[in-house]
Amino acid sequence: MSTSTILDLNPKNVWKHFYALTRIPRPTGQMEEVAEYVKKIGNDRNLDVKQDKVGNIVIIKPASKGYENKDTVILQAHLDMVPQKNADVDHDFSKDPIDAFVHDDIVKARATTLGADNGIGIAMILALMEDDSLKHPQIEGLFTIDEEEGMDGAFGLEEGFLKGKYMLNLDTEEDGELCIGCAGGADMNITFGYKEDKDIAPGDVAIKVSLTGLKGGHSGAQIELGRGNANKLMNLFLKDIVINYEARLASIKGGSLRNAIPRESFAVVCVPEQLLDDLLDLTKEYEKLFRKEFAGIEESISFKAEKTELPKTLIPVEVQDDLINAVEGCPNGVISMLAEFPDTVESSLNLAMVQSSPEKTEVKLLVRSSSETRKAWVCSSVESIFLLAGANVKIENEYPGWQPNANSPLLNTMEKIYLEKYGERPHVNVIHAGLECGIIQSRVNKDLDIVSFGPTIRGAHSPEEYVEIAAVEKSYEYMLAILEELG
Repeated sequence: MSTSTILDLNPKNVWKHFYALTRIPRPTGQMEEVAEYVKKIGNDRNLDVKQDKVGNIVIIKPASKGYENKDTVILQAHLDMVPQKNADVDHDFSKDPIDAFVHDDIVKARATTLGADNGIGIAMILALMEDDSLKHPQIEGLFTIDEEEGMDGAFGLEEGFLKGKYMLNLDTEEDGELCIGCAGGADMNITFGYKEDKDIAPGDVAIKVSLTGLKGGHSGAQIELGRGNANKLMNLFLKDIVINYEARLASIKGGSLRNAIPRESFAVVCVPEQLLDDLLDLTKEYEKLFRKEFAGIEESISFKAEKTELPKTLIPVEVQDDLINAVEGCPNGVISMLAEFPDTVESSLNLAMVQSSPEKTEVKLLVRSSSETRKAWVCSSVESIFLLAGANVKIENEYPGWQPNANSPLLNTMEKIYLEKYGERPHVNVIHAGLECGIIQSRVNKDLDIVSFGPTIRGAHSPEEYVEIAAVEKSYEYMLAILEELG
């Protein structure tokens, strides 16, 4: 364990701002305090600060001497972070700071997401805004709101808000990669409505089944890793006990965010008391099965059952069966790969949330695809499954992918600089995660030349998230070199 602190790391101005961001709660939808922090940095430097109707912020830094006639460059990052924590952690993302620390050559948080996605990008832009010794053309620092759920900031950008010819998006999570395209996406919101059943059989007892310890992760960038989906695994078990143990489902809560692979699922079921011991033994068998099937991928799967207080109501048996069968039958994970980039996922589906509340159970999925046609096909197939199960299905919050431009002048410049500075060529790719680039391009200028890059971040959207310290310094150094060259 390193004895240094975040504020001891280099570049100090970047880490200073990142540390400040860990003190500010900023889950999606709670942007006021972080927006004020960003605006204050600009105002304190007497820079032009603008905020649009939806809450996006632009700080304009004039060109340094000799660069006044060069094209404006947009530097872009999003203000929100994904709030994920382990089940046994007492942390309120709406008010508690992130407990971030230095561990050897990385920075991570204790049992929660770190917020390096996209806090490091924010910190890099703010550090540049404060440093008057740098050489660069005019900079528009764009800070978008609520990227992680719905990309509301990017969609809300108004015509004329930005003037830049080039844009550096700072939301890529692999050192040495230059991203020139990404997948689009769509939310699928599914509802099973019903009147709750109060007829609990005499002699039934209740158990709470808990599936925890899965890694989860980013539902785009890590979907191809084959990690366990808590909703799929829980409903596999529920199908078994409904058929063979006379179980009745009272409630279920699995997953918490559409863009995070679900790590945990909890269900309360009622069973005849004489079958209780057999069912408890069955959960142990399933735990062994899950650990065997995910050996080498998931190291900490826990599947437990314990007796609990009898619930007041049950999900009606016909809805229970349709729900479990639909979730069990729904595709999940990688659907297709890109022919032009063979190691890149083209289309995927994340069965993100299955959660019951009085008189309804909701299922939420996120479909991603680089192909608008295939995205529509995946949505259609899922829709068919849940319509047959009697659910209401809505396809919402669709956003376009970002189409690659292999002849980009900005890309050519960035490749040349990388080769000169680091003696090797960067890896140019298209990613399966959703970036705001395509949406911003459609709002600002269809010819806006965009490339995305950033330091290595692992485990984004999960409590395993960390950022590599050396990669942060390298990314900042690289960004400054690009801006100097564009001048």
